Amino acid sequence: MLGKTLADMQREVDAYISQFKEGYFSPLALMARLTEEAGELAREVNHHYGPKPKKPDEPDSSIEMELGDLLFILICFANSLGIDLTEAHDKVMAKISTRDKDRWTRIEQPAE
Repeated sequence: MLGKTLADMQREVDAYISQFKEGYFSPLALMARLTEEAGELAREVNHHYGPKPKKPDEPDSSIEMELGDLLFILICFANSLGIDLTEAHDKVMAKISTRDKDRWTRIEQPAE
């Protein structure tokens, strides 16, 4: 079975949010939540890869969960603004594939 598509995830989040009278937060509130979640991810990355170990009383979390939180907020943000994330992804890939096509050193493919 194939994994969920971005469209599937957007529908799933919308179905969840749609059960509540409050609906989506405002774009400004979503931006604040996105920033908060990015900080939590930064903290986890620093604990895992950096020189700052967790305090014994700090709650368990993981990079995976913090990335999931960020993805949820990004999907909420996109849904609240009527943005199709698959289309946004396609546009960004087209942009960077053109703009940055010669920017990085390519891995050489073996001769056939």
